[in-house]
Amino acid sequence: MNDAPICWNPNPSRPALTLPKGATDTHVHVFGPTSVFPYAPESGFKPGDAPKEKLFALHDMLGIDRCVIVQSGCHGRDNSVVADAMAARPGTYLGVALTPPDVSRDTLSQLYAQGFRGVRFNYMSHLAPGATSDQLRALAPRLADLNMHLLIHMESKLIAELAPVLAELPVPVVIDHMGRVDASLGMQQEPFQHLLRLGESQHIWIKVSGSERCSRLDPPYGDATPFARRLVETYPDRTLWGTDWPHPNFRADPPDDGILVDLLSGICPGDSALRRLLVTNPERLYGFEGNL
Repeated sequence: MNDAPICWNPNPSRPALTLPKGATDTHVHVFGPTSVFPYAPESGFKPGDAPKEKLFALHDMLGIDRCVIVQSGCHGRDNSVVADAMAARPGTYLGVALTPPDVSRDTLSQLYAQGFRGVRFNYMSHLAPGATSDQLRALAPRLADLNMHLLIHMESKLIAELAPVLAELPVPVVIDHMGRVDASLGMQQEPFQHLLRLGESQHIWIKVSGSERCSRLDPPYGDATPFARRLVETYPDRTLWGTDWPHPNFRADPPDDGILVDLLSGICPGDSALRRLLVTNPERLYGFEGNL
């Protein structure tokens, strides 16, 4: 039995914003239940259960039709918890795996058949270290051959260091959570400027998720919205959005996912911009199948 406290809000509000048909949450996790999917012994992060049924119920309430589930470090490289969730909503829920940098093409092909569309590496001080630049260069062609992408989660101070290798890779690269910039430092800060320059490479995509993590304010995280809006305006065809449910390692009480949805009104005002961010862009990158 998992006695750890949950990290998600059990009573999210219903958003005022009506999302377009096909709306996609491109960044969530599922944890456990640990009685079925135990945590990796080496993981220092062992949250309360956040199973697929809770995720599905949240999405149904918010008006989200499609999703990308990102494998969490607490489950290590055993991606079966994500595969199980995808199988429950085939074609409309896809995944991103955690693998070793030298993962074989055969293994990647098997992951693709299960519904995985990318591989993630972390460059965060509280998580296991990511792949080296040489390892990324070696992996990228294998991902490209299978129409998979590379997902990068990094601290903002590392954007400048990692940008040159990411810019040269022959595969789509997605940057998580606006590069984890600190919104309190303003939009002229060097990490955000480095992120904007990195986005000039045509294979770079940026998730405008994580307003609550970038912000240093209470909800509705007003200091972070301008960053997300600037990215959407600058790269309208290569930006994505996600809730980051169930909000692991958040600094305060779990965010209200209804509030996070309503932030979209300030991030991409207008129906066409909203549809591009939530529907058209995810369709191009992930290749969703299945009936809505």
